[in-house]
Amino acid sequence: MKKNNPIILGIESSCDETSAAVLRGFDVSSHIVYSQVIHEKYGGVVPELASREHLKVISEVVEKAISDSEYSLDELDGIAVTYGPGLMGALLVGLNFAKGLALSLNKPFIAVNHIESHLYAPMLEYPDLKPPFLCLLVSGGHTMLIDVQGIKKFKILGQTLDDAAGESFDKVARLLKIGYPGGPVIDKMSKNANDKFVKFPRAMLGKDSLDFSFSGLKTSVLNYINNNPIVNDDMAKDVVASFQTAVVDVLCEKMLRAVKKTKHYNLVLAGGVAANSKLRKKMKSIAQNNNINLYYPPLEYCTDNAAMVGATGVLYYNNNWFSELNINAVPNLKIDES
Repeated sequence: MKKNNPIILGIESSCDETSAAVLRGFDVSSHIVYSQVIHEKYGGVVPELASREHLKVISEVVEKAISDSEYSLDELDGIAVTYGPGLMGALLVGLNFAKGLALSLNKPFIAVNHIESHLYAPMLEYPDLKPPFLCLLVSGGHTMLIDVQGIKKFKILGQTLDDAAGESFDKVARLLKIGYPGGPVIDKMSKNANDKFVKFPRAMLGKDSLDFSFSGLKTSVLNYINNNPIVNDDMAKDVVASFQTAVVDVLCEKMLRAVKKTKHYNLVLAGGVAANSKLRKKMKSIAQNNNINLYYPPLEYCTDNAAMVGATGVLYYNNNWFSELNINAVPNLKIDES
């Protein structure tokens, strides 16, 4: 008999976080994340190293999630796991572990689209949130405006034509040799800095466009650094603050355009860049001034995590959407438009 609040184990291994979580409905009972610090010295994720790290820790991470939760393996109603998009080797580790566990326990197996799971992450904080709503998804791999018309029913309104917003943060951080991942470093450096120090370009792509482009902004930062060598920490802070504000201005302008086009006044901000303090602050102000209901996940559920995978598993379970065990990892998986 199907439960209204199924107990779901979520597993995430699409990139450089190994994560497992146990949920009953949208109530998170346990949530474990192992972040791979090994990539920091390379300034980006090394796929082979990521796969090896997942293999080392996934069993321990899942065991910890179960032991920290209120439930046993036998009490699980289903197992949800990311099957794409992401790094092929990394995805396979989580996917195959989840398949084996589902088979051994004879539990329903639920393959989850990583992009889609970001859309539902705010439900962990706002369980009554339901489609339709507009989502601005901003991460290291994706920058998209999505009209979420229902569960598994979407329309993509706009997306990046080149670099994702989070990717541009990483690239600028690499240019300045200030650390990885770039988003949190730049956010921290930008506090109390002069974000008008450099007037970097905002690529709006025409007055009605809902697409994004950040490669030109990254090039502008590079050109500025080449012509104006960074002489001290204060100058570096002012440069990254100016860059960050340019990104945030574009994201907010496109979001407002999408609200006016769709007439959706429920807005979800999701993805790793949703943790950015400058973006949150400006989005809150815009929402208050335009009667927009703004939803975003707690900081721990903005970046890649198994809780959002588990939440998507809950939605799938309640709709009887289960997967066959022969499903494969799909590194370039898209979000299906209906």
